[in-house]
Amino acid sequence: MRKSATWLIGACAATFVGCATLQPDLPSITEAPTGSRLPGKIVWHDLISDTPAESQRFYHELFGWEFQPVGARLGLGDDSTYSLIRNKGRLIGGMVDANKLGNDKDISQWVVSMSVPDVDKAADAVKAHGGRVFAPPTELEKRGRIAVVADPKGALFALLQTRDGDPADVEAVKEDFLWDELWTTEVDQSTDFYRQVTGIGHRDYSANDDARDQGYRVLVAGDRPRAGIMQNPFGDVPPVWISYVWVDDPDAITARVEALGGRVLVEAQARDVGGRVAFIADPSGAGIALQTWPIQKLAENSK
Repeated sequence: MRKSATWLIGACAATFVGCATLQPDLPSITEAPTGSRLPGKIVWHDLISDTPAESQRFYHELFGWEFQPVGARLGLGDDSTYSLIRNKGRLIGGMVDANKLGNDKDISQWVVSMSVPDVDKAADAVKAHGGRVFAPPTELEKRGRIAVVADPKGALFALLQTRDGDPADVEAVKEDFLWDELWTTEVDQSTDFYRQVTGIGHRDYSANDDARDQGYRVLVAGDRPRAGIMQNPFGDVPPVWISYVWVDDPDAITARVEALGGRVLVEAQARDVGGRVAFIADPSGAGIALQTWPIQKLAENSK
């Protein structure tokens, strides 16, 4: 699902710093200021792609996503180093053209950004509790203040202190990001790490009555589920954050993936916690999950 090497993580961190340097003003992740922060929530998804044109076509054809170059939005001509991603008009993420950042390594992947009220304090907590800071807190203009870090097991993510506030909790729609999940080798250790860094709590859920069922852990803030943590299901994949897109029919989508330049990593299958899931990679090699979800469970687990 993700290329594994220390240089990859370091280069990915440098990519975000490079965006701060190359772009005079990265826009806010909200259309209108909310003035509130939701610690522990995954508030943004960035795609780092070394095949930006092919990746845009891939996601547009599969999900209908639209890509808006930030340069054009700011009157900077055809500068497309960074593009906003919209689903049905709503902001859901961004894409970085890795080719314009002067890096000769393939660092294509999806990176999640987790909300924190104080990114400097959170970055210090990362170091204090066994994680690693690859890019220290950096100002990204209207976006806010960001740090790129890894947890003690090496899973890469970003800490984001938004300038205008975090996106409000809304009911997900089809082709939106539905869920984010950490695959790790140490569930309890990882749970404690994210609690120390963000203050987030957790709950454990049993998928069935089987005594062998180890359940499913959910990071929660108040009464809101924010992300999942589970034992890594693939031994050859290093610890990683996986993002899920809500779809009606993963089989219909996986049938089109290869023709659009991507790869099917895992065919659609039933999932103990509900729905059916498939894993795919886009033309750049960045991995993402496709997930169906019952309406009643969506209401319980809405982000």
